[in-house]
Amino acid sequence: MHIPPFDNRNAPIVDIDDPRVPLNYFNIVKLGRGVSFEYRVPGYETAVVPATGTLDVGVEGQRFAAIGNRGADVWDGEPEGVFVPPGARARFTCVSEAAEVFIAGARFDGGGEPFAVRSADIDVVQYGSDGTKTHRKIKHILGAKYRDRVGRLLVSELFTVGAGGWSGFPPHKHDTDRLPLETRHDETYNFRFRPAHGFGLQLVQREDGKTGDAYHIVNGSTVILDKGYHPCVAAPGYEMYYFTILGGLSQRPLVQFFQPEHAYQVETIPGIKDMIAKFK
Repeated sequence: MHIPPFDNRNAPIVDIDDPRVPLNYFNIVKLGRGVSFEYRVPGYETAVVPATGTLDVGVEGQRFAAIGNRGADVWDGEPEGVFVPPGARARFTCVSEAAEVFIAGARFDGGGEPFAVRSADIDVVQYGSDGTKTHRKIKHILGAKYRDRVGRLLVSELFTVGAGGWSGFPPHKHDTDRLPLETRHDETYNFRFRPAHGFGLQLVQREDGKTGDAYHIVNGSTVILDKGYHPCVAAPGYEMYYFTILGGLSQRPLVQFFQPEHAYQVETIPGIKDMIAKFK
């Protein structure tokens, strides 16, 4: 499902127990200098990630200063964030001129301790090629490095490399728990484009052998994925970014199932197997 850009007024775009993606939570918060925002999400672990701007973040008495160093947009610097355990109370304050903040969440009933992820801690994977039209870079904020500190939540930022090209290809899905072939992970995206008037398409094929849906995605689009194969593409001449939230039903590591008739293309895309291995 595609949610066009709108002014959410700091209220969740994907709230707890959403009937479509109950394993996900997503909010965008916009603040001016000196303004604070406080939240608590029972039953969900979350991550506070500034898209732009800088925050001071507090979680149940622990303080994390100067989180985020990006200016104009998500291309302007490296991501940072703070992990917030399930049900913990978090409060962040904008210490830059302005800030736009992503709050990513996954359902989890366990515990955990808050911690900061600094730019030096980001796990970066670049794969694909211009020749295969699949060249992209992934910046894992909560990836394999934190497998022992996080319950079900995976958070990353995905960038097309160059102007135009495919992402999430070959077509894959992760809507059914049937290990070792596949895991159930609900997924939520928020897209940005450079230049901002750029656009792309999100495809969702829910049933094998039948035509799927194509969503016109623009700067600020949110896409929620409950089931089906879901590649996306940026139009020529535009760079595409998407903030990615994955929440696992029974485990944190993601096991993707590639659409059988296209799965052979995994062998044609340089570095894709290293990319797959990082979603743990």
